[in-house]
Amino acid sequence: MIMKPKKIPMRMCLGCGEMKPKKELIRIVKSAEGDISLDFTGKKNGRGAYICRSCECFEKARKARRLEKTFSCRIDESIYEVMADELRADKENG
Repeated sequence: MIMKPKKIPMRMCLGCGEMKPKKELIRIVKSAEGDISLDFTGKKNGRGAYICRSCECFEKARKARRLEKTFSCRIDESIYEVMADELRADKENG
């Protein structure tokens, strides 16, 4: 019996707009309560959007307000700062 090749789920980065394998991207999630946070596990409940693991893509998405358009809500600067710090910490930890 021939095994079918496993389908790799692809997602678009909100920063650069490139389609990449889901595993390479970081999920940003908006919970039912309206909280927005980075989801490194990809398992949190809520509406998800994806960005590359680079600060450049995060800043592009932030400047163009793509997260706000995706989640249809205003996002406070403090939330962006927390996410940027988490992203930098993730990069430093490898």
